[in-house]
Amino acid sequence: MQDGRTEPTPMRALLLVALLAPALAAQPPRVTVTLPAGRAAAPVDGRLLFLVSADTAGEPRNQVSDAVRTAQVYGMDVEGWRPGTARTVDGTAFGYPLPALSDLKPGRYRVQALVNRYETFRRADGHTVKLPPDRGEGQQWASKPGNLYSRPQAVTVGAGTPIALTLDQEIPPVADFAAKETPYVKYVRIRSERLSRFWGRDMHLAAWVLLPWGYDAHPGARYPLVVNHGHFPSGVDGWRETPPDSTLAPDFSARFNLRGYNRIQQELSYQLYRDWTGPGFPRVLLVQIQHATPFYDDSYAVNSANNGPYGDAIQRELLPEIERRFRGIGEGWARFAYGGSTGGWEALAVQTFYPDEYNGAWVACPDPIDFRAYTTVDIYADTNAYWQAGPFKRVPRPGHRNWLGHVDATLEQMNHRELALGSRGRSGDQWDVWQSVFSPVGADGYPKPIWDKRTGTIDRAVAAHWREHFDLTHILRRDWKTLGPKLRGKLRIYVGDMDNYYLNNAVYLTEQFLREADPPADAVVDYGDRAEHCWNGDHTRSNAYSRLRYPQMVLPWAVERMLRTAPAGADLRSWRY
Repeated sequence: MQDGRTEPTPMRALLLVALLAPALAAQPPRVTVTLPAGRAAAPVDGRLLFLVSADTAGEPRNQVSDAVRTAQVYGMDVEGWRPGTARTVDGTAFGYPLPALSDLKPGRYRVQALVNRYETFRRADGHTVKLPPDRGEGQQWASKPGNLYSRPQAVTVGAGTPIALTLDQEIPPVADFAAKETPYVKYVRIRSERLSRFWGRDMHLAAWVLLPWGYDAHPGARYPLVVNHGHFPSGVDGWRETPPDSTLAPDFSARFNLRGYNRIQQELSYQLYRDWTGPGFPRVLLVQIQHATPFYDDSYAVNSANNGPYGDAIQRELLPEIERRFRGIGEGWARFAYGGSTGGWEALAVQTFYPDEYNGAWVACPDPIDFRAYTTVDIYADTNAYWQAGPFKRVPRPGHRNWLGHVDATLEQMNHRELALGSRGRSGDQWDVWQSVFSPVGADGYPKPIWDKRTGTIDRAVAAHWREHFDLTHILRRDWKTLGPKLRGKLRIYVGDMDNYYLNNAVYLTEQFLREADPPADAVVDYGDRAEHCWNGDHTRSNAYSRLRYPQMVLPWAVERMLRTAPAGADLRSWRY
């Protein structure tokens, strides 16, 4: 005995440990993140992310994905965070793939913190919102200039482990795009009056323009314009003016199971240069647009309630300016659009919403063009996006598969990743951008959710809005009496029947309408056998190669169609040298 107290017996000690073990195991680590004085000129608004990786190298901020081996992320909103103070990442932080900080198992990890900084936008619709502006990086939170982050550090995590991180690093600005110009490659950037008025601040559109061979030697030539739609381009995709680097160490593409895919990309990029400057290749202005929004790396090239009039800004401001500067023909019979995935949806959308302004759309592996097959969800008939449910059984809806149908992510997991990265549709990622484009504005000024991000419960009123404004198959069917004569022969749609994101499901429904359409659509719809995302119509090459050859595939068709459909008196000679 000591101090009049009875020592516990071994049995009592074991019982005490057994009773306390669950509470100790559930106790999360104590994570504090400091915003140093001098790192920000004013209090910071944004999304604070705590990142945890099981990898022994690299930075956790670059390892969050839908893959099975993704890093762990926890996110929480911060407002008015004063420099020189700390914030605690606690149980309110939502996580992916583990939802709660207390779910993190004890172990050795690399950890990191980052804050995705928001700015305040006072829009013309009367709403004030806080969003991350694009800073030339294409709306990527892990590489956004001005975002603050901590150095990765290795820690042993246990119950209640203190983890202290300091945001003492800042992502630098991107390099000047204009410095990449060559005699063939030009960069155009304009202030958009329409977008600036909507967002309450100066907003810009930009584009890469690939000039045809012989442009300077033929000053009297005027050229067709072809838009390659897709994600934010930091240069002209698939273009290289110098031979491949023979010293380049070969990498490995897990997606295509190919060693040395970096070398293949250089070889085919240089092949485009040789074809482009060779005899007989179509002489056109080839355009790729930078139109990142505060929600995503591009606007989907349409007018929308949350993003503003991007469709009109591109069509009425940017493209006419490009045609003015570089001697474009500037008429609908001499404009074409193509793209894959996001770009595929955009190509079909601009051809549908501006039917007289384009003479054809090559639509590859498009994002959902019929919302009865919004990947694996029918937003009009299903009640929940994450689960198929019966009286006694629930089955999760798949989100990503390989060409054999093996699933490595569910829709719930993919959406929960976005919820961890940003509340109110601010993750800067795929499901949130669809919502920002297709949804009405909610009472809080942010996109009205199509479904509850946590539970998957679908909002039918929002679904009805989507149908009337952005369900492309529904719009084609609804307006075919006037659209049909304008679109006849203009549509070519391609998709692999094992698309990783189930995008072929919507194409089946679109094809059914196009085959029955009256007047006839004369559309081409084709499928790649066992082809994954993003098959584009080439039955002779694998995806790995055909995705690098869009201009060689699309432009001959565009020229053939222009020669066949151009109005009387059209210039079919000056640009065909």
